[in-house]
Amino acid sequence: MNYVILGAGPAGVTAAETIRSIDRKSGITLVGGEPEPPYSRMAIPYLLHGAVGEHGTYLRQDDAHYTKLNITYVTGKAGGVDTRQKRVFLSGGDALPYDKLLIATGASPLIPRVPGANLPGVHCCWTLPDAREILKLADKGSPVVLVGAGFIGSIVLEALHQRGCAITLVEIAPRMVARMMDETAGGMLGRWSRAKGIDVRTSIKVERIDQLSAPLANGATLEVGLSDGAKVPAKLVVLAAGVRSNVGFLVGSGIEVGQGIRVDDTLQTSVADVYAAGDCCQGIDISTGKPDMLAIQPVAVEHGRIAGQNMAGRRTPHRGSLNMNVLDTMGLISSSFGLWQGSPQGETAKLIDEDNFKYLKLEFLGSKLIGAQCVGMTDHVGMLRGLIQTELDLGVWKTRLMETPERLREAYVDLTQNGSSMGAQRQRVKAPIVKAA
Repeated sequence: MNYVILGAGPAGVTAAETIRSIDRKSGITLVGGEPEPPYSRMAIPYLLHGAVGEHGTYLRQDDAHYTKLNITYVTGKAGGVDTRQKRVFLSGGDALPYDKLLIATGASPLIPRVPGANLPGVHCCWTLPDAREILKLADKGSPVVLVGAGFIGSIVLEALHQRGCAITLVEIAPRMVARMMDETAGGMLGRWSRAKGIDVRTSIKVERIDQLSAPLANGATLEVGLSDGAKVPAKLVVLAAGVRSNVGFLVGSGIEVGQGIRVDDTLQTSVADVYAAGDCCQGIDISTGKPDMLAIQPVAVEHGRIAGQNMAGRRTPHRGSLNMNVLDTMGLISSSFGLWQGSPQGETAKLIDEDNFKYLKLEFLGSKLIGAQCVGMTDHVGMLRGLIQTELDLGVWKTRLMETPERLREAYVDLTQNGSSMGAQRQRVKAPIVKAA
């Protein structure tokens, strides 16, 4: 058997290791698109503020890790797939034969279509080369414009703030992290960021980026024009406007693609012996039972493990992944899980403390917790994940939590450790604490 894995991020690396744990003899080729060893993109902000060096971003710290597992690591970018002849073409012209193929090519950052987006000093924060360029410009006091306050943008914000940059944050949505938080939570993050010295501008878009005729005293060489007419000088502009799945090379392959690559419950694509995992894969959202793009690292790892098991002949159905985000914004922890927007047929309970930046919102459907949001309440993260992911029947605790959502810990202990004597389903759950990537 000859396994080929396109993509050396968390999904691809996990799949390769999983296959090798089951199949000790077959060939495994792991293809990475960058010259560096496989690394985590979510570790790049930690590199920016000095918590780790480049080696600390690597997914496996032992330099001989892949050699010890007899996994062949090659560098190349996917240029096409011939599913009839079972060959993968790399951009350099090489062709790799396969018996089973995993596509784990991840995603690439979206570049806003504005004049000047390709000027020197304008960068995404997605690769190690990006990080190296940012480090040349992000000095203490340097004026920086960060475009995008979504999940990735907020992680980059944390790193730039720790470097001491003077940051203007521009977000087209009316609040920060609009795709993971409601108005109350996003508003808290905005107020918190402003209190930390960040110039947060929401409901604003970048219209152009211009090169200044001469550097300003603060080192700015660029000027960012905004939709409200403002012009913001910058030494560095960081683009964090979202990502798109890397699936363009599949044109003509016969592999069905929607928002991402369509897969069945074994993560096999529409073509036999071809699987997909991670940010390019349209896997099942456990909360809805429908295919969706859940581009977060825990899901990529889960996809990689399940795809690897199925490729190696150990059938493992994918029940679905939980949409979850945990974010540290300059010391304020926020999180969202499952159907955090709630259901039209559901009910909502809230606990709000605006002065102390604390917020807990629980979304119910029937007697189950289906979604949640938290700000400034870190103790609840693992409990919320466990209750939502296991679809535990809350019994009388549903009514109690509707009245006093702050009793969540008490409910969790009763339901998962003691078992409820009042009609709730008895079920033990071990829910790990989720940390920001």
